Amino acid sequence: MRQFTAVVNPTAGGATSAAALLGVARLLRGAGAGLETEYSHSLAHARELARRAGERGRVVLAVGGDGMAGGIGGALSGTGTVLGLVPAGRGNDFARALRLPTEPAGLAEVLLHAEPRPVDTVEVTSAVHDRTVVLGSVYAGVDALANRHANNARLLRGAASYYAGAVRAVAGWRATGYRVTVDGEEHAFSGYTVVAANSGYYGFNRLVAPSARVDDGLLDVVMIHRAPRRLFFALMNELSTGAHVHRPQVRVLRGREVRIEADRAIPYGADGEVEAVVPVTARVLPGALRVLC
Repeated sequence: MRQFTAVVNPTAGGATSAAALLGVARLLRGAGAGLETEYSHSLAHARELARRAGERGRVVLAVGGDGMAGGIGGALSGTGTVLGLVPAGRGNDFARALRLPTEPAGLAEVLLHAEPRPVDTVEVTSAVHDRTVVLGSVYAGVDALANRHANNARLLRGAASYYAGAVRAVAGWRATGYRVTVDGEEHAFSGYTVVAANSGYYGFNRLVAPSARVDDGLLDVVMIHRAPRRLFFALMNELSTGAHVHRPQVRVLRGREVRIEADRAIPYGADGEVEAVVPVTARVLPGALRVLC
């Protein structure tokens, strides 16, 4: 029977995370599995706790949203430790890409009995961060700015915070000159954003890269070119279905390594965390992480 270590950040959506873990924990223990809980005080601490648990042969459960999943999954990338997800965030986009059950009984069944599946991770390097590894996507532009606004929202939560953040970001955005290099080939354009996607979803269930697969050894690179603001808002609505990729203002490439540069200091984000500005490089690490799904 599997032995689990759940890593929870009580300061980031703590009540939601605790509630999500409680229902699953009861089922895991009832089935005879071992479960211990570790509380982190930061994402860096969560990574450290996860590595220590993995070194003891435990299955690590990342309890939280995409930031927690990406932080812990990145820390375990290349180690052989098995990761399980207990989604408890606003977006849960990587869990959605893995088609994880949302109800406790179905999720517990996966954690207890599913075979670990190798999935790709994404190595991210920039002038600010020497190296970090995430699971879902790296995005540079208006969406990263919207994500920052959502993270700093005080009154709104969930989808409302993302939508309000997007409206605020787009209203003040000016077209940016991008230079995107995909596997050594350079592409220049003026526009809104570049997304290097391992998972198809980001930003609270937005299907930004419909053809992206977490185990194909490639990143889908979505580039949204300059468009009138009214058209951009229509395009944003199409992100719910992935229909935006048929617009002439959207170009999608695929590759193993993507470097994003711009003519000004625009922010980039990775798995919900927005900490730095471009230039940034994303490189896929094929099959580097084993996940229960």
